[in-house]
Amino acid sequence: MKKFINPVYVLILVCTSLSIMGLTKPKRLQQKPLSPTETPKIQVAVLLDVSNSMDGLIEQAKAQLWNMVSTMGKAQCDGKTPQIQIALFEYGRPDNGIASGYVRQISGFTSNLDALSQKLFSLHTNGGDEYCGQVIYTSLNKLTWDAAKSTYKVIFIAGNEDFLQGNLTYTKACATARDKGVIVNTIYCGDRLQGIREHWNLNAECGNGSYTNINQDARIDEIPTPYDSMILTLNKSLNSTYISYGNTGASSLAAQGSVDKMNESLSQTVAVKRVTVKGKKELYKNTDWDIVDAANEDKNFIDKVDIKTLPDSLKRKSRTELKQLVDRKNNERNAIQQDISKLAIKRDMYIQTEKARSSQKTQAATLETEIEKIIRKQAKQFRMIIP
Repeated sequence: MKKFINPVYVLILVCTSLSIMGLTKPKRLQQKPLSPTETPKIQVAVLLDVSNSMDGLIEQAKAQLWNMVSTMGKAQCDGKTPQIQIALFEYGRPDNGIASGYVRQISGFTSNLDALSQKLFSLHTNGGDEYCGQVIYTSLNKLTWDAAKSTYKVIFIAGNEDFLQGNLTYTKACATARDKGVIVNTIYCGDRLQGIREHWNLNAECGNGSYTNINQDARIDEIPTPYDSMILTLNKSLNSTYISYGNTGASSLAAQGSVDKMNESLSQTVAVKRVTVKGKKELYKNTDWDIVDAANEDKNFIDKVDIKTLPDSLKRKSRTELKQLVDRKNNERNAIQQDISKLAIKRDMYIQTEKARSSQKTQAATLETEIEKIIRKQAKQFRMIIP
């Protein structure tokens, strides 16, 4: 829904234009080496416009999750793989109410990728007013952002209405972002110049952020490879290595298979990308419901787990027998994940070769392609190298 912009924003635009033209330059972040006990971290908040015209954006968001996680998971900082946390917000839905600025937190920061994917699939569009400043400000204040300067803290906001709508100005949101060390990147769904006319390029005020545009209705480029079917077959074997425990264990195990099928419904390529993420134990951990992951995290976990919460087939096993089973499943999983990772490398090389041969040298700008470009560029500021 288009809104008339209050003239009071003229002064804001003039001041911001100085930054856009390069007359003021944000300071470049300088990061010190991590201490031996520090783990690098990436925190990402994705803010999605769910108004009527954004069906294509939601579909791209469902698909791009695995590429985004995979890209961040390749990062290395002082030889360490970063811990990744992702949060999700929607804005522009009337049902969320005027008091919240039509904003709703779908997920706080989480590393539970299955739950996050499920929530992405639950999103649907509905017409409303899109208040960009409000959703940025809400995400900055509702989420628990890491205080460490070495953490790459970033927001991606995507939409297609005027950036200055709403009573809460983007300048207030950006001031909060700078105080918390959070980079805000804006992604306009539509023509680049139209995005500038609708003020989506004002993010220079938001901590070294980037402005880009996408075609939200474009299909993500997919190149089938000889390795896809092998990776999907390995996924079935991988799933068999998980053993549920706890009150939510059984439902979480079932959700793992459901999320596999959800992503398969998008395309085989998306399903394969999900499996390549599952093939990396640093990225895909389920310590809160899988006894194998939990035992890897805590060597004494088998002695503490509530046997009553295990599958019926395991309730009569001694803890010694249970430990032997968990060790065996862990070894199986390690071998399968190694095979998936090897095939993933071959798959990436095949795709790069096919792209080089293709007469179509440029691909459509989508949520997936633009988020990957931005992450690769900005991660360097935090001494994170993505090959």
